[in-house]
Amino acid sequence: MSKGQSGLGKSTLVNTLFKSQVSRKSSSWNREEKIPKTVEIKAVGHVIEEGGVKMKLTVIDTPGFGDQINNENCWEPIEKYINEQYEKFLKEEVNIARKKRIPDTRVHCCLYFISPTGHSLRPLDLEFMKHLSKVVNIIPVIAKADTMTLEEKSEFKQRVRKELEVHGIEFYPQKEFDEDLEDKTENDKIRQESMPFAVVGSDKEYQVNGKRVLGRKTPWGIIEVENLHHCEFALLRDFVIRTHLQDLKEVTHNIHYETYRAKRLNDNGGLPPGEGLGSVLPPVPATPCPTAE
Repeated sequence: MSKGQSGLGKSTLVNTLFKSQVSRKSSSWNREEKIPKTVEIKAVGHVIEEGGVKMKLTVIDTPGFGDQINNENCWEPIEKYINEQYEKFLKEEVNIARKKRIPDTRVHCCLYFISPTGHSLRPLDLEFMKHLSKVVNIIPVIAKADTMTLEEKSEFKQRVRKELEVHGIEFYPQKEFDEDLEDKTENDKIRQESMPFAVVGSDKEYQVNGKRVLGRKTPWGIIEVENLHHCEFALLRDFVIRTHLQDLKEVTHNIHYETYRAKRLNDNGGLPPGEGLGSVLPPVPATPCPTAE
């Protein structure tokens, strides 16, 4: 899932991340046209392939927020959508004749886009992340990082990390879920050096030193999306798709989903709403009375 205020290039970055037009499924749209603005929560299924390995991917595009006069509780539709996917999974799980492989529409990762102001997070960003971090894995991302100098970028990253810590907002990878010393060492480095990832997204290719690269053209040169000297896009891509893909799914299942599941079953006496005992629990076989010898 991608989330953040309007105009931060969420759709463009997701397309860049998977080198496909995954966040817009429209035969009428091509690279030359402007990406249409997202006006509703939209899930788009896609199959991507790398090195002969196929992966089914669902990208959930969300409307930009914070543009209205009254932004009170504007996170609720997103939180509701995430919980609805947990509910779907739960209902499948408690069925007697459940499928061998339950369709998984749960949101395993939310890329939260932060405006490159160089100052501090907006109160709305803090409130939004505070609510979402309780139900989904949040990965903070500084959008359009090419608008900042290297010094500004470094200072802003530190400031964002500090603000998230002060407000008690947990982002992925969460410290308490590090399973061993190796995980802790690797994740500490990511938390202290990389987060939030400062990225640049682009659908356009340019010729640089004899090869085609994704980038953004400026009066002073080409900003190469996959060049680590220019931005941290490659780090984000490897983090989400390669090194932490399985762990993201496991944390979703073992932590966020289990929290939702325990609360729902507890609130409803062990049953999802609208379910009767007969529809969920198998009939208890009659037990013969013991006879005296």
